[in-house]
Amino acid sequence: MNHQNLSIPSRCPWCGDDPLYIRYHDEEWGRPLHDEQLLFEFLILESFQAGLSWRTILHKREAFRAAFDGFAAKKIAAYDDAKIQSLLADAGIIRNQRKILATINNARVYVQLQQQSSFAEWLWSHVDGTPQKNHWQRVEEIPVHTPIAETLALNLKKAGFQFLGPTTVYAFMQATGMVNDHLVSCDWHEKYKP
Repeated sequence: MNHQNLSIPSRCPWCGDDPLYIRYHDEEWGRPLHDEQLLFEFLILESFQAGLSWRTILHKREAFRAAFDGFAAKKIAAYDDAKIQSLLADAGIIRNQRKILATINNARVYVQLQQQSSFAEWLWSHVDGTPQKNHWQRVEEIPVHTPIAETLALNLKKAGFQFLGPTTVYAFMQATGMVNDHLVSCDWHEKYKP
């Protein structure tokens, strides 16, 4: 068998050898995302990730989708005490009451914003509609937040969102391709062009 044509992709080292993490790196992380439903999903998942590893959230993602009605914002915005109690009892997700209540609040804010204009356009306006492409050599060079992330976090807070500080917002920006933080040695650095 000829193996000369088989090449192993060069990836950012943080995804390791976890198949789910590799698929996330290859198919989602850093890819410019404009789908409002998915942007909302990432916003919620990133808020749950605060203080935890993204790997933990990624492995619970399907449970989150099931628990939060596929991240249908209008449904989440209408959650009552009984639903909150069922979420607090759901071992498949992160059972943090503050984060669950923030998710309901954030769904309500998101629904209001969507009625006024495009949520995706509003988010992307913070980077002038164009992914910010960085040229990091090593993972250690990547910042935990940037001035743009600080501004977006502040604007989200002004709009009424909760549990979304600059570090969480920067992780959201990386995940949704608003910023391309794939290392220059990674095959995906050049895949996602501005």
